[in-house]
Amino acid sequence: MAAREIPIGNLAETRIIWAMIRLTRLGVIALIGSISAAVGAETGRLAADQLAKATKSDSISIPTPGELFAALEKPGKTNWAGQYRGPMPATYRNRAQIALNLGGLIADGFIAVEAKDSQQVKNIGSDIVKLSKALGVSEKLLTRGNSINDFAENNEWDTLQEELEATQNEVKSSMQSHSDQDLVILVTLGGWIRGTQVVTAAIMQNYDERSAKVLRQPALVQFMQSKINEISPELRGEPLVKDVSEQLNGIEKLVSFPAGKAPNVDEVRKVNQAVGKVMEEIESKEVPK
Repeated sequence: MAAREIPIGNLAETRIIWAMIRLTRLGVIALIGSISAAVGAETGRLAADQLAKATKSDSISIPTPGELFAALEKPGKTNWAGQYRGPMPATYRNRAQIALNLGGLIADGFIAVEAKDSQQVKNIGSDIVKLSKALGVSEKLLTRGNSINDFAENNEWDTLQEELEATQNEVKSSMQSHSDQDLVILVTLGGWIRGTQVVTAAIMQNYDERSAKVLRQPALVQFMQSKINEISPELRGEPLVKDVSEQLNGIEKLVSFPAGKAPNVDEVRKVNQAVGKVMEEIESKEVPK
């Protein structure tokens, strides 16, 4: 199916909403589930609240970290290297925690690509393979890891972006083939949380109303919450999963500012602090009791 143009005002908002409502390619829709939304927008602008009230007609997906970063149509240059975080333990034993961290780690890979930092890309690629193997993910990822190293060595940044997306899809596809749909949801959620942490930090550093508007995502947070509610009772009862789910309720309120209104710096900071708190708990060796 050919992609449809969405009549909407600014480019940043177009990108993020299209990332949210475009039909997912490469079969990823079977991996992360679907939500239905009407896209018959009136000429000029598609308000985000229309997405929340949409009827069932087309499938939408959670935007990848790369799509979130692409939505930052900011004046000035984003300090991507300033968004790096310290090394992550590769010794997690809890599968839910591994899956959430794997999603965040894939987001880190996109950050390194944006920063055009070949060594950081290679380091993260190696860590992605380690965490994936801890979940029993396909050996094909080893080939992906080698490809990431080769592309990073040759500074092939556009190809690296595509390879990271393919790696993310490979992780999810392998999990699904092993009936680990629940872990697919957590990988996707971890990537969105880390991606949103980085986007909010970048907006705070160089505030721009156009970029800030992409943070209005209540329908997306509701969707993720609904997917968590679909996972097995055993996994949903994990302390970390319960804690993340509870905190999503607060995040939903923070990203539900009025349609057409850009959040101010303080409101962006509150979103950043909220997702940052969740990310800290996901990273922590001690999971919530």
